Amino acid sequence: MNRRLAALANAHGVSTWYEDWRHRRVEVAPETVIGVLGLLGVDATSPTAVADALTAARAVDRAALPPTVVLTHGTSRALPGPGVVTLEDGGRRAVDGELPGDLPLGWHRLACADREATLVVVPRRLPVPPRTWGWMLQLYALTSERSWGMGDLGDLAEFTGWAGDTGAGLVLLNPLHAVGPAHPVAASPYSPASRRFVNPLYLRVSDIAAYRAADPATRAVVDALRPDRGDLIDYDEVWTAKRHALELLHPYADPVDLDADPALTTFATWCALAERHGNDWRAWPAELHHPDAPAVAEQRRQLAGRVAFHAWLQRLCDEQLDAVTAAARAAGMPVGVVHDLAVGIDPGGADGWQLADVLAQGVRVGAPPDDFNQLGQDWGLAAWRPDRLAETGYAAYRDMLRRTLRHAGGLRVDHVAGLWRLWWVPPGAGAAEGTYVRYDAEAMLGILALEAHRATAVVVGEDLGTVQPAVTRGLRGRNMLGSTVLWFARDDDGGFIPPARWPRNALATISTHDLPTAPGFLTGEHVRVRDELKLLGTDVAVERARAVADRERLLAMLRDEALLPEADGPNDAAGAEDGADSRGSATRGSGATGGEPARPEDGEVVVAMHAALAASPTRLLGVSLYDVLGEVRQPNMPGTVDEYPNWRLPLPATVAQIREDPRVARIVHLLSEARPRTADAPSNRPADD
Repeated sequence: MNRRLAALANAHGVSTWYEDWRHRRVEVAPETVIGVLGLLGVDATSPTAVADALTAARAVDRAALPPTVVLTHGTSRALPGPGVVTLEDGGRRAVDGELPGDLPLGWHRLACADREATLVVVPRRLPVPPRTWGWMLQLYALTSERSWGMGDLGDLAEFTGWAGDTGAGLVLLNPLHAVGPAHPVAASPYSPASRRFVNPLYLRVSDIAAYRAADPATRAVVDALRPDRGDLIDYDEVWTAKRHALELLHPYADPVDLDADPALTTFATWCALAERHGNDWRAWPAELHHPDAPAVAEQRRQLAGRVAFHAWLQRLCDEQLDAVTAAARAAGMPVGVVHDLAVGIDPGGADGWQLADVLAQGVRVGAPPDDFNQLGQDWGLAAWRPDRLAETGYAAYRDMLRRTLRHAGGLRVDHVAGLWRLWWVPPGAGAAEGTYVRYDAEAMLGILALEAHRATAVVVGEDLGTVQPAVTRGLRGRNMLGSTVLWFARDDDGGFIPPARWPRNALATISTHDLPTAPGFLTGEHVRVRDELKLLGTDVAVERARAVADRERLLAMLRDEALLPEADGPNDAAGAEDGADSRGSATRGSGATGGEPARPEDGEVVVAMHAALAASPTRLLGVSLYDVLGEVRQPNMPGTVDEYPNWRLPLPATVAQIREDPRVARIVHLLSEARPRTADAPSNRPADD
């Protein structure tokens, strides 16, 4: 890496080296840096081009007014001269060489030194989140007698009301982002077509006003379309049935005013075009590649009925999400429904088409090599261009947050470190051949805080794995929560850290959708299935031994913390002969002889794990129904596509059965006793205090 190229990369926020998971310095190949600079519109393909681009970067006046200014409430900022602030409400304030600290929160305009800029005044911090607990749901997995082959928003409203009545303070969902309307229907909620709109697969048909307004014969036809619950969720079958039913009901619906929401109209246009040309706009005829193209306007006229249909589906999603929010409020939940924001989008989807001007065309977001993914990860997702976000006043980012937060009491931000930097993989490169691109974290985090403040929402950042200290500090400083997972709460020797030492500002869970369930961990299912799928990097015997040792460590921690009762039988150090201590020997099967203690029942260990959550100081606790109901299969198996039923596993019980299950009742009692709602009402501390 020559000095000029390194200096140019640094000027544009492109890393020329990074620290890996073993804290070793890794140099980035010059070819990668050149490729990523090209994605940012910077030509670095020759020494002359590098010299010219570096001269242009150094010629930028750093003292001049930038296109977007982010100001934390209560602080001031020097300006290059006097100016005028046009406030969000239309008022105007003259400023003399400095932005004052008493400007109101919001989105304003600043004119100064013959330039104009977007001025965003953001809160210093959010209110302190309440201390409460709740359920983590993969909504598609939550079924009932009324749902059509997968969980829907009606199921969610019913479950949320019941959960709140029994003491839960939140329900955390998988992303409900929209996917393409053409077959095959995407199963992964983390590769959406749009993060601004909702997946109509989650609609409950029988809760729609048009269903009630339809004549009996039409309702009978609609009812007959309902698919039964299967062993696995068939998204294509569900969408075929629901789309047909919704098309039958659309004539009974009130029209949607397409002029009132241009973004919705453009999204609905993409859906109509995707039905005709496929879900990837990059494969459409060239004249349809831009939303403002004349050919698109003509197609919108020709497909007016389908555009109106897809806009109506989004209105229905809003109505049914409003009903979920109302159920949470009626049940007195201090947080309510926490939505999940995926880290990126399918570049061929609706947002990739509509927001192309602020996206890096051709980039694929992923992660560098680590202990679990030694070849790196390529998620195939599009990424914001940081320079274009700033130039456009972060409008696309703001609007995405606003739409997601409209129905949210909280927001979980997947891979929250991406607000600071993202791993970009340039075209033609492998996952390990990428590099980090920096974002303006002050702007990204501040705008998130502002929009969450306006929505009175809690923010949880998924900060698992190797993250920079600035990420943890940034979240904590804004009263945003990080994430703590029991599986990862280890000391340097691999032992489990007692829950009393877990961080306070976090959402604590036993597992995640990408990791073994509690029963799966205890039975070694995660080793068995990875061996079957050829995903293990070491010999299966080694992995089995590691799983046994991990279980022993877990039991040791639970017993040391008095969370797991001693099993009946002797409790001596008989296992020491073969290298195990007396606590580790507790993992051997029940009925063991020779003084070995009996192995505890897995169900009791699962309860003890939840007791560990309850004993921690973390503000929010998340409980997975997969864990409580004894499901050994995890929702998603990283590294697979069709080899494993990712995102297709229904819960082993319906909503009605969950409400009556004694295992569920036991966990509800445990956590409600540990986190009684009356003892910790939602904080009313000012967001900018």
